[in-house]
Amino acid sequence: MYVYVIHTYMSTPKSSPKSAQSRKSKKLPAPPKPDSRPQFVLSTGLSFDALQQKFLGLFPKESISLWMASKVFYSRAFTPLIILWYLAFAHLSGDSSLEAVVEDALDGGADRLSSKGKRLSKKLRSDSTSSWSQARGSFPLQAVHKALRASGQTIRSTVQNRQWHEMDPVVLDGTTCRLRPYGDIAQEFPAHRSGNNSQPYWCLARAVVAFCMATGAALDCLIDPTKRSEQSLVQEMLMRCLWINTLFVADRNFGVYSVVRAARAAQGHVLFRLTGARAQKLAKDAGLKLQDGLDQLIEWKPTRHDQCPQDLAKEPVAGRLIAIRLSRRGFRTFTLYLFTTLVDAQITAQELAQFYGQRWQVELDLRHVKTQLNLQALECKSADMARKLWLAGLMAYNLVRAVMCAGAALGNKSVFDLSFSRSLKALRKWLPKAGKKGSLKSWTRLLKRIAKFTLPTRKKPRPAEPRAIRYCKNDFPKLCGDRAQARQNLAISNAKS
Repeated sequence: MYVYVIHTYMSTPKSSPKSAQSRKSKKLPAPPKPDSRPQFVLSTGLSFDALQQKFLGLFPKESISLWMASKVFYSRAFTPLIILWYLAFAHLSGDSSLEAVVEDALDGGADRLSSKGKRLSKKLRSDSTSSWSQARGSFPLQAVHKALRASGQTIRSTVQNRQWHEMDPVVLDGTTCRLRPYGDIAQEFPAHRSGNNSQPYWCLARAVVAFCMATGAALDCLIDPTKRSEQSLVQEMLMRCLWINTLFVADRNFGVYSVVRAARAAQGHVLFRLTGARAQKLAKDAGLKLQDGLDQLIEWKPTRHDQCPQDLAKEPVAGRLIAIRLSRRGFRTFTLYLFTTLVDAQITAQELAQFYGQRWQVELDLRHVKTQLNLQALECKSADMARKLWLAGLMAYNLVRAVMCAGAALGNKSVFDLSFSRSLKALRKWLPKAGKKGSLKSWTRLLKRIAKFTLPTRKKPRPAEPRAIRYCKNDFPKLCGDRAQARQNLAISNAKS
């Protein structure tokens, strides 16, 4: 969490160079202590005795039949519950191949999720992966999405003091992932063009995710082609359901009228950062002068250029426009422009700016999802399966967060004080014991170990690193364009040789 030292610059007389030099020699005031992180307690409605029992506790078993109302599943080896488990297992284990799932199923990894007398390890009679491939392909996408939402809500309900000023804080952000142009992926997710004359190969998908700021769990997600903006995706995600008593926090990419209007229509509040130009426009429309220390009530009136979600009228949104000067030791000062619908005067501008500094946690959450769970590139052959794998990866991420919450509850710590990568590595080593008997003692030892995986306290800040990759010299040139076309060119050249 970034903690800023806040200075509100009002109209003060200019000081002499001598006094300015004396101020430079003085030490900066110590930054204020951050608010206490939420502590975790073991909920009586969520079982923490084993990983698969925890998986069952993330959503009621009876709800799966409601999610599958539009899809009839006959009595088959891979039941809907087992399909959900193995969709998440493929990301948890680090091996997303079909063979890894079948090997675990034959080894009895999902027998505890099977009904009595119908163990999956006994029903499978072949090492072929066709049964699992057909099962996950016929599983409805809507059921995976609802399972993700249910898991995030269940994890959030286990937090003792998750609210901030009697509201549930949720942070919004977006990212992209790569896809190979197989099947209908190239039509659903068009290939990314780099601007040169070379034929593009990789397809790109854009996703927006809503994370709980108290636990880091993914609450909702929407994935679509990159031709749709993150603002339009967030609007659709917010309009799907009501977000009562929710405070949305986002950066200046989402600080536009359409997203604010959609959040208010969903009965939620916003705390968005604004660009300097947009803040200047709002201040000018309200008859105010945009200067440091500004904290005034305004009405965000839409212009003819502002878009609005469907079925919503362009109505003014009441809120506060805040301009506050921030300084941090070792960094240059800057002015932070915020817009919030929290008009309560008891919530000061300094408190809002300090709380907005916690938004950076979403960047780490997305980094964990893409790098630790290998979601930066999806290996599939249909657009429908691409959406399923992305949502299943978020469901696996929620399962890791649930395990970290259990470890944080045992150690009386915050989940953000624990290392996600070390927790995931320890969970992967324990994973082969998940479906076997006598795993309760090893599970308790695992939680105690995770409770000790605290992040190191760095005495010196890390140096700034350039966003560049050093490539090793290879003997072969880069492959440009389609691989199938490259094979044809190779066959032609071999025929002539």
